[in-house]
Amino acid sequence: MVGAGGIGCELLKTLALSGFQDVHIIDMDTIEVSNLNRQFLFRQSHVGQSKAKVARDAVLKFMPQINITPYHANVKDPGFNVDFFKQFNVVLNGLDNLDARRHVNRLCLAAEVPLIESGTTGFLGQVTVHIKGRTECYECQPKPTPKTYPVCTITSTPSKFVHCIVWAKDLLFAKLFGDKKQENDLFVSAGDGSDSEKPTDIFERGSDEDHEQYGRKIYNHVFGYSIEVALANEETWKSRRRPNPIFLKDVLPERLILQNGNLEKNFLTEDLPLSAMSSVGLSNPQDVWSLADNSRIFLEALRLFFGRREKEIGNLTFDKDDQLAVEFVTSAANIRASSFGISLHSLFDAKGIAGNIVHAVATTNAIIAGLIVIEAIKVLQADFQNCRMTYCLEHPARKMLLMPVEPFEANKSCYVCSETPLLLEVNTRTSTLRDFVDRIVKNKLGMSFPLIMQGATLIFEVGDDLEEDVAANYALNLDKVLVELPTPVSSGTMLTVEDLQQELSCHINIKHREEFDEDKEPDKMVLLGWTAREKESQVVSNGNSTSAAVPAAAEATMKSEEAEVNAEISGTKRKLSEILEATENQEASQILSRPDADNFKNSHELEDDDDDLVVLDNYPETSKKQRLH
Repeated sequence: MVGAGGIGCELLKTLALSGFQDVHIIDMDTIEVSNLNRQFLFRQSHVGQSKAKVARDAVLKFMPQINITPYHANVKDPGFNVDFFKQFNVVLNGLDNLDARRHVNRLCLAAEVPLIESGTTGFLGQVTVHIKGRTECYECQPKPTPKTYPVCTITSTPSKFVHCIVWAKDLLFAKLFGDKKQENDLFVSAGDGSDSEKPTDIFERGSDEDHEQYGRKIYNHVFGYSIEVALANEETWKSRRRPNPIFLKDVLPERLILQNGNLEKNFLTEDLPLSAMSSVGLSNPQDVWSLADNSRIFLEALRLFFGRREKEIGNLTFDKDDQLAVEFVTSAANIRASSFGISLHSLFDAKGIAGNIVHAVATTNAIIAGLIVIEAIKVLQADFQNCRMTYCLEHPARKMLLMPVEPFEANKSCYVCSETPLLLEVNTRTSTLRDFVDRIVKNKLGMSFPLIMQGATLIFEVGDDLEEDVAANYALNLDKVLVELPTPVSSGTMLTVEDLQQELSCHINIKHREEFDEDKEPDKMVLLGWTAREKESQVVSNGNSTSAAVPAAAEATMKSEEAEVNAEISGTKRKLSEILEATENQEASQILSRPDADNFKNSHELEDDDDDLVVLDNYPETSKKQRLH
């Protein structure tokens, strides 16, 4: 088992009660308070402890005769290699991120061990079976990266609340509390009439500034002077609503600024996490704060970070489970939203967008865990003919809540299990090797320890065992544009990219391209070969509007408390509505081979991406898949 969260707890219990005698479970996470409403093996006293170890202890209390081996570790650690996976008869995934899922899929392929995937979101769920040589692998259908937004929209012309959240989380929070060496597109002009001719970094805290003075300076520059500078460009606002600069003196009287945080002694204790809300006397996370309250929270969160968590400054990244971070991002996003005439949101809603949260349902996890065990038993009995992918629906469709589907054959163009060459369109004169490694090799292809070769020449390698001079040489290559590498990469070049830990290798043909659409192609690179042509998709609940199920989150990539939910474009998957349309007179498994199945309109598909699942619509017409016999 990989994962001991929402699905994992139910799965371990069901495995034990079904007669499984030897189970190994890997999970790197520790138990949090928010897990307790559905991960029933855990109790309040377990908060902060290893999920894998506590889950083992809990199950052994009622099934002491079985062997459970827990690993409090990351499944991507070097110790969990192909040889490690070869010792198992089947691998069951209950993971919470796409990167780890792809990693396990590749290890299972290399080890030739069957993999059973699963996912839930709300009342929806699914289980899929992946067996090398018999079915498609987990990556035969392309998995998308999270939705991105043009930098110019985020920094200059936000029109939706999600734009403000991205600005507050990925730019402002990172600039104030993250690694100062990291590139950041947030630029705030010192437009306060300063006489200094030298450009001033207003984020640098002066030696004579206390926390309150620094907080006021940041507030006025970010929400006031910076907006005034933007307004000076009249061309930008000809067809847009002009934002309003917001200065602290116009929002909070001096008296309230001085009183801000005076409730800290009453509300903050060593037993509770730091909270700006508690410090200023606010308690309900579902209330929509006024501009004044958002301003108070912003200043208080800044003060608490620099006053009580100063040792962490410079190393912080946003975490949805960090209460103070969520409060800061919510308040900053709301103040910016107010400036641009965008509706304000509650902390509850803002956290859902910032953390990509779709709330989980324990019953769905239990159903999916049971289905996983059923498929695992079939695999262990070598009953491959009867293996099924099963979808759990929210509402009965043709009197069915569980929809079984025969597994699909491998995608012949899959670069993971079929080794089909890929095509990369890139401007080889402006894109650097670092761009290629970060955006394509790591982000798109999901490789952790890449090795890049052109012919027999090694261009780049990652590893702890590299000699210093070799590592330094590779580091120098990273910042060179592709055509200026020691072995130039230009149009027509073929690169070989390998990950030795995953035992995966793929070939990428390079095609030079001069220009890219910044809105549609923000990476300025387009990877082709195994993907269907992507179209915009939405996360919906059984075909209903997202606005009813997940307020204010339709524009964001969703995430349940278990895991991320990414909208997935998969034109070659058989669409669920095709099955539903046809099951009135036939069994679902008989319908999958209909020659006219792709002609049904308004189709939706269930496809999981993490410990969750999404329903998608508006797919391009693509070639049909064959059933396995």
